[in-house]
Amino acid sequence: MKHTVLSAFFATAIAGPALAEDAICYNCPPQWADWASMLEAIDETLDIQMPHDNKNSGQTLSQLLAERASPVADVAYYGVTTGIKAGTEGVVQPYKPEGFDDIPEGLKDPEGKWFAIHYGTLGLFVNVDALAGAPVPQCWADLAKPEYRGMVGYLDPSSAFVGYAGAVAVNLANGGDLGNFDPAIEYFNTLGENDPIVPKQTSYARVVSGEIPILFDYDFNAYRGKYEEDGNFEFVLPCEGSVRVPYVMSLVAGAPNEAAGKRVLDFILSDEGQAIWTNAYLQPARPVDLPAEVAEKFLPASDYERAVAVDYAEMERAQAAFGERYLNDVK
Repeated sequence: MKHTVLSAFFATAIAGPALAEDAICYNCPPQWADWASMLEAIDETLDIQMPHDNKNSGQTLSQLLAERASPVADVAYYGVTTGIKAGTEGVVQPYKPEGFDDIPEGLKDPEGKWFAIHYGTLGLFVNVDALAGAPVPQCWADLAKPEYRGMVGYLDPSSAFVGYAGAVAVNLANGGDLGNFDPAIEYFNTLGENDPIVPKQTSYARVVSGEIPILFDYDFNAYRGKYEEDGNFEFVLPCEGSVRVPYVMSLVAGAPNEAAGKRVLDFILSDEGQAIWTNAYLQPARPVDLPAEVAEKFLPASDYERAVAVDYAEMERAQAAFGERYLNDVK
């Protein structure tokens, strides 16, 4: 409890109160999904400054719940299951930015409590130079091989949404479904014998540095590494298959700078805002064709046929129970 209180205090202290024309976004980390470019565009286009914030999805929801009586954030970004949970918990309020109607059904709350802004596909972000001569793994099963001991990382699936999305992916790949996570538990226990690295927060820089040679991560981060960093990086969509996952945003209930928060959300769903995500190798939420110069940098469409959508509401309902089971059953 003491740790939780201190964590909440320091998170709030770091964010601090916003200035009159500024806004606070929880979980808008510059090294994730190229939020750096989006924050810069919001500053230049809207003259709204948003501090960098490195929470993960679970930490964001926890903070919103802790601050329910006196909100600090104006907008929040998280994985779709956390967005659904935030809506049911009442810590966000309905808002439909311009472009909301273009978002496909199932990827938005009908009232506007949350809505998708972009998609990613789960796979392996690999620093090839850090593999010490081992081949680039091609399948989820490969990661348990001795040559990858101490090289594999995945974000804590009991806290970080990308960690949970990775668990859903390996579970489906091994014959499970959203009602049966036995294959995922077995997989993580097997992987646990190979000394994996399990951080709680975004670890892009740790892959780039070679500290984590192989990370369960989204294609957009891997492509960013491949095309924008010094080094040899690859994205692998595992042979057994994977999942496509939307990320969503919300307007916080009682946002102290609500007008600025609405302007930010309007911009993110605008044509200009959605185009920024494509430059960061993300599929935008509003249906548009990727620019040719971006599309050619992706794996072939035939590879992406192995990535499936799931029932995201059902995925949300299963998340808490899986997180508890992971903590209890994975050694």
